[in-house]
Amino acid sequence: MKIFGELKSKQKRAWQRMLSGRKLDILSPSPLDIEIEDIALGLSRVTRWNGQTTGIHAYSVAQHSVIVEEAFNVEYPNLDKKWNLAALLHDAPEYVIGDLITPFKYALNNSYRHVEDNLMKAIYLRFGLPTEIPKTISSKIKKIDKAVAWFEAINVAGYNQKEALVILKKPTLNYKIEKIIPIAPEKISLKFLKRFFELSSLINQ
Repeated sequence: MKIFGELKSKQKRAWQRMLSGRKLDILSPSPLDIEIEDIALGLSRVTRWNGQTTGIHAYSVAQHSVIVEEAFNVEYPNLDKKWNLAALLHDAPEYVIGDLITPFKYALNNSYRHVEDNLMKAIYLRFGLPTEIPKTISSKIKKIDKAVAWFEAINVAGYNQKEALVILKKPTLNYKIEKIIPIAPEKISLKFLKRFFELSSLINQ
């Protein structure tokens, strides 16, 4: 599919203005136009599970990302903290393109993946990470990501365990989540930023 390439040739604008004032070209992103505050704000307002979750507040990608990094830290405490940062930022492109549910991603095929990958590379580069995360690390992040999705399904997405097993494997982790309570956007945005700066300071020591 050449949907996005065709769009770029036909449209005058392929960028989005962020509240920071940055104008990020979605189809050809520059690391210079990426700010962590924009990412935190966007992810705090992007919903997981298409918003079909329990609670007063929507369950956000920012909260998911914080939980993934917490679990990653418990499972792999001795890894270089730059990989914790990669775990925290693993869904960062969604601050621009949103969180599409898995069936829709498959329907879009490679067109969505191409845009997402380019954004991910620019984000990693912006924050001092390699554009290509080693497979040994990316597989660990993916394992945690899927495990957290299981806990989300049970805690906030309305699945019972039998239903969850249809789409996810029950995780076997040291990290356990007893309960997930969706957090307000302004609070989870600050929590996301706090952890980002903690990790950044550890990496730069």
